[in-house]
Amino acid sequence: MKMKFTKMHGIGNDYVYMDCTRERLENPGEIARLVSDRHKGIGSDGLILIQSSDEADFEMAMYNADGSYGKMCGNGIRCVAKYVYDNGLTDKTEISVISGGAVKYLKLTVENGKVKKVRVNMGEPILKPSEIPVVEGDKLVATPIVVDNQVYEMTCVSMGNPHAVVFMDGVDDLKIEEIGPKFEQHERFPDRVNTEFVERMDRKNLKMRVWERGSGETMACGTG
Repeated sequence: MKMKFTKMHGIGNDYVYMDCTRERLENPGEIARLVSDRHKGIGSDGLILIQSSDEADFEMAMYNADGSYGKMCGNGIRCVAKYVYDNGLTDKTEISVISGGAVKYLKLTVENGKVKKVRVNMGEPILKPSEIPVVEGDKLVATPIVVDNQVYEMTCVSMGNPHAVVFMDGVDDLKIEEIGPKFEQHERFPDRVNTEFVERMDRKNLKMRVWERGSGETMACGTG
């Protein structure tokens, strides 16, 4: 199978992008799994399809590295905006993109005919447990969770995809490849979860490592 693709990243969060505005791609989940392999494929955190839409200027369909579908990717949607402008699919500097049923609005900064910066309005964070989704509780802020026989405090929030935010010390020493999957697959998260492990450095600076469902540790996470 031959296909044209573009490799892009937003602050290190990298995806393979395909223009599907004229034709649909069959079996995108399987293709996502193949192209994301960093040894035998192209290498990426997943696959993003750019599609036409009747509800917005464009539609983004995002698939994680394991082939599972994802409703939203903050860095991914910014790259979509750069792609559609730089490749002449739009001449607008303010566009709308629908992903996972939600429309997001983006502002593009253009210099010398190319997009240099993209700002996306992600909307208000969702804190209602049933909409995140997460099991138990009315509002999950600094609530305890037991993972691998250790108690953590997490705050659960959705920005179109589910997150558990855990403040802690020593994130550099965290064995995220061990604890990340245990959060992701925890029984309290019916759709799995992205987990941010965050250390407060001072009143103005935080250090974060993120484990994304379906992709593992990534260099950045826009919704996170």
